[in-house]
Amino acid sequence: MIKKILIYLGIFVGFFPIFDHPARAASTPSIRDDTPTAINLPIPQRPHERSYLGLSGTGHFNISQIKAPVVIVEVFSMYCPHCQKNAPEVNKLYRIIEDNPYVKDKIKLIGIGAGNSSYEVEVFRKKYDIPFPLFADKDYSVHKALGEVRTPYFMGIKNNKDGTYRVFYSKVGGVEKADEFLEMMLKLSGL
Repeated sequence: MIKKILIYLGIFVGFFPIFDHPARAASTPSIRDDTPTAINLPIPQRPHERSYLGLSGTGHFNISQIKAPVVIVEVFSMYCPHCQKNAPEVNKLYRIIEDNPYVKDKIKLIGIGAGNSSYEVEVFRKKYDIPFPLFADKDYSVHKALGEVRTPYFMGIKNNKDGTYRVFYSKVGGVEKADEFLEMMLKLSGL
């Protein structure tokens, strides 16, 4: 019986290599300089999400086009138990940002569902009452551009006024305490 359980566990882990617990996370992947422009996402259909990101029209955009000095990107999967467990704390991070007039227009948060279809992303959004824009990455194209990171994974991007940007944070693992995570983002980004 134990042998069967170990075999099934090995198969499960083999099929879901993007999930990992932060404590077991190896090194942080190396993010290329062109990562923010290499990631193309569909402009949200929901008007409040377009407004939140400072986007208009239809088509696609890249992360560096979001109208905010700092963008925090969460890569999640609806099947990742760590992402599910961490969703309330990430929602709290969003609320802390939105309730603070100093940072509200300076930091935006988005989520990208690695390997998730639009339907799966919607299930995650509804189940965990996610208030910020989420995007499907069914074909893993964003996931691949990020170096096939494990989930949950967070990236902080600083959009500069001259059109340049820099990735100032790139790490596997969840948000343990929303207020401390925000303080770290403010410090690392220079806001």
